[in-house]
Amino acid sequence: MSENQAVSMPGGAALAAPSETGTAMAILVSLSLCHFLNDMNQSLVPAIYPILKDSYRLDFGQIGLITLAFQMTASLLQPVVGMVTDKHPQPFSLPIAMGFSLAGLLLLAVADSYPMILVAAAMVGLGSSVFHPESSRVARMASGGRYGFAQSLFQLGGTAGSAVGPLLAAFIVVPRGQGSIAWFSAAALLAMVVLTSVSAWYARHPSMLARRGRKAQVAAPASPLPRGKVYLALGVILVLMFSKNVYTSSLTSYYTFYLIEKFGLSVQHAQYMLFAFLGALAVGTFAGGPIGDRVGRKPVIWFSILGTSPFALMLPYAGLLWTGILSVAIGLILASAFSAIVVYAQELLPGRIGLVAGMMFGFSFGLGGLGAAALGQIADVTGIDTVYKVCSFLPLIGLMTALLPNIERGR
Repeated sequence: MSENQAVSMPGGAALAAPSETGTAMAILVSLSLCHFLNDMNQSLVPAIYPILKDSYRLDFGQIGLITLAFQMTASLLQPVVGMVTDKHPQPFSLPIAMGFSLAGLLLLAVADSYPMILVAAAMVGLGSSVFHPESSRVARMASGGRYGFAQSLFQLGGTAGSAVGPLLAAFIVVPRGQGSIAWFSAAALLAMVVLTSVSAWYARHPSMLARRGRKAQVAAPASPLPRGKVYLALGVILVLMFSKNVYTSSLTSYYTFYLIEKFGLSVQHAQYMLFAFLGALAVGTFAGGPIGDRVGRKPVIWFSILGTSPFALMLPYAGLLWTGILSVAIGLILASAFSAIVVYAQELLPGRIGLVAGMMFGFSFGLGGLGAAALGQIADVTGIDTVYKVCSFLPLIGLMTALLPNIERGR
């Protein structure tokens, strides 16, 4: 395929193959749209926790296990998927992945027991295990060298979808009940159609054609650092991801319960405040990548995780108005780290794009699930307010950013 060849999108739009210096915006926008639809559907799971808690008389520990079932299928499989597809890319795995999410949504809509809810949540997570690492690879292929921008645009769709999901749940699922979740299967079906066209572009990309022509795996580029320093840097990144994702999980999973219990809000008003926090996550996610392209990934990681600390420490002692303001500030600052961390890790291990994406997304999901389960147990024993007092110290782990080598200056 020539550089100027295009693949038709549904509705007549064309996806142009990128040149070495250009960014294939149509591909990136398509991936961001599908990420939006995917994560919008996934965010319905925590958004309907209050409904499930009342309908099935669940405690906080059981709520945490639902999150764990969803997160762990994605967490355990994503690095494996990334490692396999680094050697054997599977372009058309993207629409297949969305099919798993579609099946999980339909099952969740008709589930009439707690075990069925766990299975449905796990199926939704299974779709993520394939979608995220492969989509991240395609985003990098279409970046034209603007890796931070490409990852941020891709992530923007996901965080925006996560923000819209609870809002739609408040307007649709809360008044109409669990069965209305089936309506969202239309979004998954749309994503499957768009991803089929993206997969066709992916299959015809020059790097894929070259790979088929050689019929052999090209040796991965060498890391800019010795192996020991690479392992140290990856270890620090995983600890930073622990800090970021467990704290984020405390808000995404239990923020509505915290607002209802502490301030007496209704479920719908609590969902509106959750939407404000998730919207701030979306804005912060997009800002982190382009800024990292300009000033470097490490300064963004410094600011994002450690800069959240003063707001997190104040949150458990704030009134309702300041709780909303502080949660938005936390979302804006904390979310900017993820794109920078993903690109930093990909530069540590060039040629292992799928593995790195699978590790970062998978570790993110896994820590979120483990954190949600553990925090649910703590909330049952000590109360939801204690959870936020304990978690307020997690962003201080951002001090470990000092241990990350400056690989950009080395290049």
